[in-house]
Amino acid sequence: MRRLGTGIGWRPEIADAVERMPGIDWVEVVAENVCPGHLPESLLRLRARGATVVPHGVSLGLGGADRPDEGRLTALAERAAALGAPLVTEHIAFVRAGGPLTASPRLEAGHLLPVPRTRDALDVLCENVRIAQEALPVPLAVENIAALISWPGEEMTEGQFLYELADRTGVRLLIDVANLHTNHVNRGEDPAKALAELPLEAIAYVHVAGGFERDGVWHDSHAHPVPRPVLDILTDLASRVAPPGVLLERDENFPGPGELERELAAIGAAVEEGRTVRAAPGPAPEVRPATPAVPAGEARERLALAQTAVLSSLVAGTPVPEGFDRVRMGVQARALASKRADVVAKVAPELPEILGDGYRVAFLDHAHAHPMTGGYRRDALDFAGRLLLEERIGDARVRRELREWWLERSGPVPRSRRPVVRVARAARRVLLRKG
Repeated sequence: MRRLGTGIGWRPEIADAVERMPGIDWVEVVAENVCPGHLPESLLRLRARGATVVPHGVSLGLGGADRPDEGRLTALAERAAALGAPLVTEHIAFVRAGGPLTASPRLEAGHLLPVPRTRDALDVLCENVRIAQEALPVPLAVENIAALISWPGEEMTEGQFLYELADRTGVRLLIDVANLHTNHVNRGEDPAKALAELPLEAIAYVHVAGGFERDGVWHDSHAHPVPRPVLDILTDLASRVAPPGVLLERDENFPGPGELERELAAIGAAVEEGRTVRAAPGPAPEVRPATPAVPAGEARERLALAQTAVLSSLVAGTPVPEGFDRVRMGVQARALASKRADVVAKVAPELPEILGDGYRVAFLDHAHAHPMTGGYRRDALDFAGRLLLEERIGDARVRRELREWWLERSGPVPRSRRPVVRVARAARRVLLRKG
Protein backbone atom coordinates (compact mmCIF):
# COMPACT_ATOMS: atom_id res chain seq x y z
CA MET A 1 0.00 0.00 0.00
CA ARG A 2 1.49 3.35 -1.03
CA ARG A 3 2.23 5.72 1.85
CA LEU A 4 0.63 9.10 1.23
CA GLY A 5 1.30 10.92 4.50
CA THR A 6 -0.52 14.11 5.53
CA GLY A 7 -2.93 15.67 3.07
CA ILE A 8 -5.62 18.29 2.62
CA GLY A 9 -8.50 18.65 0.21
CA TRP A 10 -7.45 21.06 -2.54
CA ARG A 11 -10.07 23.71 -3.28
CA PRO A 12 -9.61 26.88 -5.41
CA GLU A 13 -10.53 29.08 -2.43
CA ILE A 14 -7.53 27.84 -0.40
CA ALA A 15 -5.16 26.95 -3.24
CA ASP A 16 -2.56 29.60 -2.33
CA ALA A 17 -2.63 28.65 1.35
CA VAL A 18 -2.23 24.95 0.55
CA GLU A 19 0.82 25.65 -1.61
CA ARG A 20 2.49 27.52 1.26
CA MET A 21 1.41 25.13 4.01
CA PRO A 22 4.27 23.13 5.58
CA GLY A 23 4.07 19.37 5.92
CA ILE A 24 1.58 18.71 3.11
CA ASP A 25 2.54 15.51 1.29
CA TRP A 26 -0.51 15.18 -0.93
CA VAL A 27 -3.82 16.73 -1.91
CA GLU A 28 -7.17 15.41 -3.05
CA VAL A 29 -9.21 17.17 -5.73
CA VAL A 30 -12.87 16.70 -6.68
CA ALA A 31 -12.51 14.88 -10.00
CA GLU A 32 -15.52 16.53 -11.64
CA ASN A 33 -14.10 19.99 -10.91
CA VAL A 34 -10.93 19.68 -13.00
CA CYS A 35 -10.38 19.42 -16.73
CA PRO A 36 -7.52 17.12 -17.83
CA GLY A 37 -6.36 19.54 -20.52
CA HIS A 38 -6.53 22.64 -18.34
CA LEU A 39 -5.35 21.70 -14.87
CA PRO A 40 -5.17 24.58 -12.36
CA GLU A 41 -1.71 26.09 -12.14
CA SER A 42 -1.69 25.48 -8.40
CA LEU A 43 -2.09 21.73 -8.89
CA LEU A 44 0.67 21.73 -11.50
CA ARG A 45 3.01 23.51 -9.08
CA LEU A 46 2.18 21.07 -6.30
CA ARG A 47 2.88 18.13 -8.60
CA ALA A 48 6.16 19.70 -9.76
CA ARG A 49 7.42 19.84 -6.21
CA GLY A 50 6.54 16.19 -5.60
CA ALA A 51 3.11 16.33 -3.99
CA THR A 52 0.72 13.52 -4.93
CA VAL A 53 -2.69 14.50 -6.31
CA VAL A 54 -5.62 12.08 -5.97
CA PRO A 55 -8.90 12.60 -7.90
CA HIS A 56 -11.99 12.03 -5.75
CA GLY A 57 -15.18 11.34 -7.72
CA VAL A 58 -18.65 12.25 -6.49
CA SER A 59 -21.02 11.42 -9.37
CA LEU A 60 -20.36 7.82 -10.43
CA GLY A 61 -23.04 6.32 -8.18
CA LEU A 62 -21.44 2.90 -7.72
CA GLY A 63 -24.13 1.96 -5.22
CA GLY A 64 -26.92 2.63 -7.71
CA ALA A 65 -28.88 -0.07 -9.51
CA ASP A 66 -27.50 0.84 -12.94
CA ARG A 67 -24.12 -0.23 -14.21
CA PRO A 68 -21.54 2.57 -14.08
CA ASP A 69 -21.81 5.03 -16.96
CA GLU A 70 -19.00 4.51 -19.48
CA GLY A 71 -18.60 8.23 -20.09
CA ARG A 72 -18.18 8.98 -16.39
CA LEU A 73 -15.66 6.14 -16.04
CA THR A 74 -13.70 7.43 -19.03
CA ALA A 75 -13.66 10.94 -17.57
CA LEU A 76 -12.42 9.63 -14.21
CA ALA A 77 -9.69 7.60 -15.93
CA GLU A 78 -8.59 10.67 -17.92
CA ARG A 79 -8.24 12.71 -14.74
CA ALA A 80 -6.23 9.99 -13.05
CA ALA A 81 -3.84 9.92 -16.01
CA ALA A 82 -3.56 13.71 -16.26
CA LEU A 83 -2.77 14.03 -12.56
CA GLY A 84 -0.38 11.08 -12.46
CA ALA A 85 -2.46 9.73 -9.58
CA PRO A 86 -1.57 6.46 -7.83
CA LEU A 87 -5.28 5.70 -7.26
CA VAL A 88 -8.75 7.19 -7.64
CA THR A 89 -11.58 7.24 -5.12
CA GLU A 90 -15.37 7.25 -5.18
CA HIS A 91 -18.26 6.63 -2.80
CA ILE A 92 -20.44 3.74 -1.71
CA ALA A 93 -23.63 5.60 -2.53
CA PHE A 94 -26.37 6.07 -5.06
CA VAL A 95 -26.88 9.51 -6.62
CA ARG A 96 -29.64 8.87 -9.17
CA ALA A 97 -32.54 6.47 -9.72
CA GLY A 98 -35.34 5.72 -12.12
CA GLY A 99 -34.81 5.19 -15.82
CA PRO A 100 -35.15 2.01 -17.91
CA LEU A 101 -34.89 -0.45 -15.02
CA THR A 102 -38.08 1.00 -13.51
CA ALA A 103 -39.71 2.48 -16.63
CA SER A 104 -39.88 5.81 -14.80
CA PRO A 105 -38.31 9.27 -15.23
CA ARG A 106 -34.67 9.60 -14.30
CA LEU A 107 -34.14 11.45 -11.01
CA GLU A 108 -30.93 13.01 -9.69
CA ALA A 109 -30.26 13.44 -5.97
CA GLY A 110 -27.39 15.89 -6.30
CA HIS A 111 -26.07 14.21 -3.17
CA LEU A 112 -24.59 10.94 -1.89
CA LEU A 113 -27.37 8.72 -0.52
CA PRO A 114 -26.86 5.50 1.48
CA VAL A 115 -27.37 2.09 -0.06
CA PRO A 116 -29.25 -0.57 1.92
CA ARG A 117 -26.89 -3.06 3.57
CA THR A 118 -28.59 -6.04 1.98
CA ARG A 119 -27.42 -8.95 -0.15
CA ASP A 120 -29.08 -7.45 -3.23
CA ALA A 121 -27.30 -4.12 -2.78
CA LEU A 122 -23.99 -5.84 -2.05
CA ASP A 123 -24.22 -8.03 -5.17
CA VAL A 124 -24.94 -5.00 -7.36
CA LEU A 125 -22.23 -2.91 -5.73
CA CYS A 126 -19.63 -5.66 -6.17
CA GLU A 127 -20.43 -5.98 -9.86
CA ASN A 128 -20.33 -2.19 -10.34
CA VAL A 129 -16.99 -1.96 -8.54
CA ARG A 130 -15.50 -4.68 -10.74
CA ILE A 131 -16.71 -2.83 -13.86
CA ALA A 132 -15.07 0.36 -12.60
CA GLN A 133 -11.85 -1.43 -11.69
CA GLU A 134 -11.55 -2.79 -15.23
CA ALA A 135 -12.08 0.68 -16.74
CA LEU A 136 -9.64 2.60 -14.54
CA PRO A 137 -5.86 2.72 -15.11
CA VAL A 138 -5.06 2.78 -11.37
CA PRO A 139 -6.50 1.11 -8.26
CA LEU A 140 -9.90 2.21 -6.96
CA ALA A 141 -10.78 2.97 -3.34
CA VAL A 142 -14.36 3.51 -2.18
CA GLU A 143 -15.58 5.62 0.74
CA ASN A 144 -18.16 4.94 3.43
CA ILE A 145 -20.67 7.80 3.52
CA ALA A 146 -22.52 9.83 6.13
CA ALA A 147 -26.27 9.28 6.29
CA LEU A 148 -29.32 10.97 7.74
CA ILE A 149 -31.65 8.05 7.01
CA SER A 150 -31.61 4.30 7.63
CA TRP A 151 -33.01 1.59 5.39
CA PRO A 152 -35.42 -0.88 6.99
CA GLY A 153 -34.60 -4.57 6.85
CA GLU A 154 -30.82 -4.26 6.62
CA GLU A 155 -28.97 -7.57 6.82
CA MET A 156 -25.45 -6.41 7.73
CA THR A 157 -23.64 -3.85 9.81
CA GLU A 158 -21.49 -1.26 8.06
CA GLY A 159 -18.31 -3.13 9.00
CA GLN A 160 -19.64 -6.43 7.68
CA PHE A 161 -20.84 -4.80 4.47
CA LEU A 162 -17.45 -3.17 3.83
CA TYR A 163 -15.59 -6.35 4.73
CA GLU A 164 -17.53 -8.42 2.20
CA LEU A 165 -17.17 -5.74 -0.47
CA ALA A 166 -13.38 -5.66 -0.08
CA ASP A 167 -13.19 -9.44 0.21
CA ARG A 168 -15.16 -10.09 -2.97
CA THR A 169 -13.65 -7.38 -5.20
CA GLY A 170 -10.22 -6.56 -3.77
CA VAL A 171 -11.22 -2.89 -3.77
CA ARG A 172 -9.46 -0.61 -1.33
CA LEU A 173 -11.30 1.41 1.29
CA LEU A 174 -11.29 5.13 2.00
CA ILE A 175 -12.46 5.31 5.60
CA ASP A 176 -14.05 8.61 6.61
CA VAL A 177 -13.98 8.77 10.41
CA ALA A 178 -16.24 11.84 10.36
CA ASN A 179 -18.84 9.75 8.54
CA LEU A 180 -18.56 7.04 11.20
CA HIS A 181 -19.31 9.72 13.78
CA THR A 182 -22.25 10.98 11.71
CA ASN A 183 -23.72 7.49 11.56
CA HIS A 184 -23.18 7.09 15.29
CA VAL A 185 -25.27 10.20 16.03
CA ASN A 186 -27.88 9.72 13.32
CA ARG A 187 -28.25 5.94 13.27
CA GLY A 188 -26.95 4.80 16.64
CA GLU A 189 -24.08 2.81 15.12
CA ASP A 190 -20.95 2.11 17.15
CA PRO A 191 -17.82 3.40 15.35
CA ALA A 192 -15.54 1.08 17.35
CA LYS A 193 -17.61 -1.94 16.26
CA ALA A 194 -17.40 -0.82 12.62
CA LEU A 195 -13.61 -0.42 12.87
CA ALA A 196 -13.27 -3.82 14.53
CA GLU A 197 -15.08 -5.47 11.62
CA LEU A 198 -13.13 -3.75 8.83
CA PRO A 199 -10.41 -5.40 6.76
CA LEU A 200 -7.76 -2.97 7.97
CA GLU A 201 -5.23 -4.09 5.37
CA ALA A 202 -7.55 -2.74 2.65
CA ILE A 203 -7.49 0.87 3.90
CA ALA A 204 -6.03 3.23 1.29
CA TYR A 205 -6.35 6.40 3.34
CA VAL A 206 -8.54 8.24 5.83
CA HIS A 207 -10.78 11.32 5.65
CA VAL A 208 -11.28 13.68 8.60
CA ALA A 209 -13.84 16.50 8.55
CA GLY A 210 -16.10 18.65 10.69
CA GLY A 211 -19.83 19.12 10.99
CA PHE A 212 -22.51 20.27 13.40
CA GLU A 213 -25.46 18.88 15.34
CA ARG A 214 -28.95 20.36 15.16
CA ASP A 215 -32.08 18.90 16.76
CA GLY A 216 -30.36 15.59 17.39
CA VAL A 217 -29.16 15.25 13.78
CA TRP A 218 -25.50 15.46 12.79
CA HIS A 219 -24.85 17.28 9.53
CA ASP A 220 -21.59 16.37 7.79
CA SER A 221 -21.00 19.91 6.58
CA HIS A 222 -17.25 19.96 5.82
CA ALA A 223 -17.58 23.60 6.89
CA HIS A 224 -16.83 23.43 10.61
CA PRO A 225 -13.82 22.50 12.76
CA VAL A 226 -13.11 18.83 13.37
CA PRO A 227 -14.75 17.93 16.71
CA ARG A 228 -13.13 15.86 19.45
CA PRO A 229 -15.33 12.75 18.90
CA VAL A 230 -14.08 12.52 15.30
CA LEU A 231 -10.47 12.80 16.46
CA ASP A 232 -11.14 10.07 19.02
CA ILE A 233 -12.38 7.75 16.27
CA LEU A 234 -9.24 8.55 14.29
CA THR A 235 -7.13 7.61 17.32
CA ASP A 236 -9.05 4.34 17.62
CA LEU A 237 -8.40 3.57 13.95
CA ALA A 238 -4.72 4.46 14.27
CA SER A 239 -4.45 2.17 17.30
CA ARG A 240 -5.47 -0.73 15.06
CA VAL A 241 -3.47 0.04 11.88
CA ALA A 242 -1.03 2.64 10.57
CA PRO A 243 -3.17 4.60 8.06
CA PRO A 244 -1.27 5.07 4.76
CA GLY A 245 -2.60 8.63 4.53
CA VAL A 246 -4.82 11.00 6.47
CA LEU A 247 -6.53 13.95 4.80
CA LEU A 248 -8.43 16.99 6.13
CA GLU A 249 -11.54 17.89 4.14
CA ARG A 250 -12.98 21.41 4.10
CA ASP A 251 -15.46 22.52 1.45
CA GLU A 252 -17.09 25.66 2.84
CA ASN A 253 -16.53 28.47 5.33
CA PHE A 254 -12.77 28.31 4.86
CA PRO A 255 -10.72 29.51 7.84
CA GLY A 256 -7.33 31.18 7.62
CA PRO A 257 -4.16 29.16 7.03
CA GLY A 258 -3.31 29.22 10.72
CA GLU A 259 -6.51 27.47 11.72
CA LEU A 260 -6.12 24.87 8.98
CA GLU A 261 -2.58 24.17 10.19
CA ARG A 262 -3.83 23.79 13.76
CA GLU A 263 -6.45 21.29 12.60
CA LEU A 264 -3.79 19.33 10.74
CA ALA A 265 -1.65 19.35 13.89
CA ALA A 266 -4.57 18.01 15.95
CA ILE A 267 -5.10 15.28 13.37
CA GLY A 268 -1.42 14.36 13.52
CA ALA A 269 -1.56 14.23 17.32
CA ALA A 270 -4.59 11.93 17.20
CA VAL A 271 -2.78 9.56 14.84
CA GLU A 272 0.34 9.62 17.03
CA GLU A 273 -1.74 8.82 20.10
CA GLY A 274 -3.16 5.81 18.31
CA ARG A 275 0.27 4.71 17.16
CA THR A 276 1.46 4.68 20.77
CA VAL A 277 -1.41 2.40 21.74
CA ARG A 278 -0.78 0.17 18.72
CA ALA A 279 2.76 -0.52 19.92
CA ALA A 280 1.31 -2.70 22.68
CA PRO A 281 0.50 -6.30 21.65
CA GLY A 282 -3.16 -6.95 20.92
CA PRO A 283 -5.36 -9.88 19.93
CA ALA A 284 -4.74 -11.57 16.60
CA PRO A 285 -7.07 -10.39 13.82
CA GLU A 286 -10.04 -12.55 13.00
CA VAL A 287 -9.64 -14.67 9.86
CA ARG A 288 -12.83 -14.91 7.83
CA PRO A 289 -13.61 -17.21 4.93
CA ALA A 290 -13.91 -15.67 1.49
CA THR A 291 -17.45 -15.13 0.23
CA PRO A 292 -18.00 -16.25 -3.37
CA ALA A 293 -19.04 -13.62 -5.88
CA VAL A 294 -22.71 -13.64 -6.84
CA PRO A 295 -23.94 -12.19 -10.17
CA ALA A 296 -26.26 -9.23 -9.68
CA GLY A 297 -29.02 -10.63 -11.92
CA GLU A 298 -32.49 -9.70 -10.75
CA ALA A 299 -31.02 -7.87 -7.77
CA ARG A 300 -30.60 -4.81 -10.00
CA GLU A 301 -34.33 -4.59 -10.69
CA ARG A 302 -35.26 -5.02 -7.03
CA LEU A 303 -32.69 -2.44 -5.95
CA ALA A 304 -33.80 -0.04 -8.71
CA LEU A 305 -37.39 -0.12 -7.52
CA ALA A 306 -36.40 0.44 -3.90
CA GLN A 307 -34.00 3.31 -4.63
CA THR A 308 -36.42 5.00 -7.01
CA ALA A 309 -39.16 4.94 -4.37
CA VAL A 310 -36.81 6.51 -1.82
CA LEU A 311 -35.43 9.19 -4.13
CA SER A 312 -38.86 10.03 -5.50
CA SER A 313 -40.09 10.56 -1.95
CA LEU A 314 -37.13 12.83 -1.20
CA VAL A 315 -37.23 15.02 -4.31
CA ALA A 316 -40.67 14.61 -5.88
CA GLY A 317 -42.95 14.48 -2.87
CA THR A 318 -44.25 10.94 -3.37
CA PRO A 319 -45.21 8.95 -0.23
CA VAL A 320 -42.46 7.84 2.12
CA PRO A 321 -41.79 4.11 1.55
CA GLU A 322 -42.89 1.78 4.30
CA GLY A 323 -40.43 1.31 7.13
CA PHE A 324 -38.60 4.63 6.76
CA ASP A 325 -38.60 7.27 9.49
CA ARG A 326 -40.85 10.02 8.12
CA VAL A 327 -39.25 12.74 10.21
CA ARG A 328 -35.73 11.85 9.05
CA MET A 329 -36.93 11.58 5.45
CA GLY A 330 -38.30 15.10 5.79
CA VAL A 331 -34.97 16.35 7.17
CA GLN A 332 -33.15 14.69 4.26
CA ALA A 333 -35.57 16.14 1.69
CA ARG A 334 -35.07 19.66 3.03
CA ALA A 335 -31.31 19.16 3.11
CA LEU A 336 -31.31 18.06 -0.55
CA ALA A 337 -33.34 21.09 -1.63
CA SER A 338 -31.10 23.42 0.34
CA LYS A 339 -27.99 21.88 -1.19
CA ARG A 340 -29.48 22.30 -4.68
CA ALA A 341 -30.00 25.99 -3.99
CA ASP A 342 -26.45 26.40 -2.69
CA VAL A 343 -24.76 24.54 -5.55
CA VAL A 344 -26.80 26.26 -8.28
CA ALA A 345 -25.78 29.58 -6.73
CA LYS A 346 -22.15 28.48 -7.13
CA VAL A 347 -22.32 27.14 -10.68
CA ALA A 348 -24.51 30.07 -11.81
CA PRO A 349 -23.58 32.96 -9.48
CA GLU A 350 -25.35 35.44 -11.75
CA LEU A 351 -28.76 34.07 -10.67
CA PRO A 352 -28.61 35.23 -7.03
CA GLU A 353 -27.12 38.50 -8.28
CA ILE A 354 -30.02 39.04 -10.68
CA LEU A 355 -32.77 37.85 -8.34
CA GLY A 356 -31.31 39.29 -5.15
CA ASP A 357 -32.91 38.32 -1.85
CA GLY A 358 -35.67 36.50 -3.70
CA TYR A 359 -33.33 33.89 -5.18
CA ARG A 360 -33.44 31.33 -2.40
CA VAL A 361 -37.18 31.40 -1.82
CA ALA A 362 -37.81 31.15 -5.57
CA PHE A 363 -35.37 28.29 -6.01
CA LEU A 364 -36.69 26.25 -3.07
CA ASP A 365 -40.18 26.67 -4.51
CA HIS A 366 -38.83 25.43 -7.85
CA ALA A 367 -37.05 22.48 -6.20
CA HIS A 368 -40.23 21.44 -4.39
CA ALA A 369 -42.17 21.19 -7.65
CA HIS A 370 -39.45 20.12 -10.08
CA PRO A 371 -37.00 17.29 -9.26
CA MET A 372 -33.52 17.52 -10.72
CA THR A 373 -33.18 15.28 -13.77
CA GLY A 374 -29.75 16.41 -15.00
CA GLY A 375 -26.71 18.07 -13.48
CA TYR A 376 -26.62 21.32 -11.56
CA ARG A 377 -25.96 23.45 -14.66
CA ARG A 378 -29.06 21.98 -16.30
CA ASP A 379 -30.91 22.66 -13.06
CA ALA A 380 -29.91 26.32 -13.17
CA LEU A 381 -31.20 26.66 -16.73
CA ASP A 382 -34.46 24.88 -15.91
CA PHE A 383 -35.01 27.15 -12.90
CA ALA A 384 -34.46 30.35 -14.87
CA GLY A 385 -36.51 29.09 -17.80
CA ARG A 386 -39.49 28.26 -15.62
CA LEU A 387 -39.37 31.64 -13.88
CA LEU A 388 -39.56 33.27 -17.31
CA LEU A 389 -42.21 30.90 -18.65
CA GLU A 390 -44.49 31.32 -15.65
CA GLU A 391 -44.06 35.13 -15.75
CA ARG A 392 -43.57 35.28 -12.00
CA ILE A 393 -41.12 38.21 -12.06
CA GLY A 394 -42.78 41.60 -11.81
CA ASP A 395 -39.66 43.76 -12.07
CA ALA A 396 -39.04 44.49 -15.78
CA ARG A 397 -35.30 45.01 -15.28
CA VAL A 398 -34.87 41.71 -13.43
CA ARG A 399 -36.96 39.91 -16.03
CA ARG A 400 -34.84 41.37 -18.86
CA GLU A 401 -31.53 40.44 -17.19
CA LEU A 402 -32.75 36.92 -16.44
CA ARG A 403 -33.95 36.48 -20.03
CA GLU A 404 -30.58 37.62 -21.36
CA TRP A 405 -28.80 35.20 -19.01
CA TRP A 406 -31.00 32.29 -20.10
CA LEU A 407 -30.67 33.04 -23.83
CA GLU A 408 -26.88 33.28 -23.48
CA ARG A 409 -26.65 29.76 -22.07
CA SER A 410 -29.61 27.80 -23.37
CA GLY A 411 -28.31 26.98 -26.86
CA PRO A 412 -25.48 24.70 -27.97
CA VAL A 413 -23.30 27.79 -28.47
CA PRO A 414 -23.30 30.84 -26.16
CA ARG A 415 -25.45 33.57 -27.69
CA SER A 416 -22.59 36.10 -27.56
CA ARG A 417 -20.48 33.80 -29.72
CA ARG A 418 -23.10 32.85 -32.28
CA PRO A 419 -22.41 35.71 -34.75
CA VAL A 420 -18.70 34.84 -34.62
CA VAL A 421 -19.51 31.22 -35.34
CA ARG A 422 -21.71 32.18 -38.29
CA VAL A 423 -18.98 34.41 -39.75
CA ALA A 424 -16.40 31.65 -39.32
CA ARG A 425 -18.63 29.13 -41.07
CA ALA A 426 -19.32 31.55 -43.92
CA ALA A 427 -15.59 32.22 -44.36
CA ARG A 428 -14.91 28.49 -44.43
CA ARG A 429 -17.51 27.99 -47.18
CA VAL A 430 -15.88 30.76 -49.27
CA LEU A 431 -12.45 29.21 -48.86
CA LEU A 432 -13.78 25.78 -49.86
CA ARG A 433 -15.39 27.22 -52.99
CA LYS A 434 -12.11 28.93 -53.93
CA GLY A 435 -10.21 25.70 -53.38
